[in-house]
Amino acid sequence: MSGYLTTHILDTARGCPAEGIRITLYRLSSGSREQIAETVTNDDGRTDAPILPAERFETGSYELVFHAGEYLRSTGQVSEDILFLDEIPLRFGMNDAEAHYHVPLLLSPYGYSTYRGS
Repeated sequence: MSGYLTTHILDTARGCPAEGIRITLYRLSSGSREQIAETVTNDDGRTDAPILPAERFETGSYELVFHAGEYLRSTGQVSEDILFLDEIPLRFGMNDAEAHYHVPLLLSPYGYSTYRGS
């Protein structure tokens, strides 16, 4: 078995999965940031496949960017031109080459939380 990375987004304000949010994954190294994947959440708030599958998995430092602004506008939760939460970057490390890393986002218009899930 080899490691891999998954994510999902739950809209805690509406009590449902957050569908249609674009997610970008970057690998961080020596002060640089390289985009290595991009996907969109499905109707269950998940991605259809791991955002970083086993065959491309490497240990190291990463950043997930959740592009939440358009979703918050389209669901009528915010209408401002300048949002409190628009793009949400999460930086984290993965040091076990055999582990499943799951990094979910719990989202509302004015706050979010995350954790290492299973």
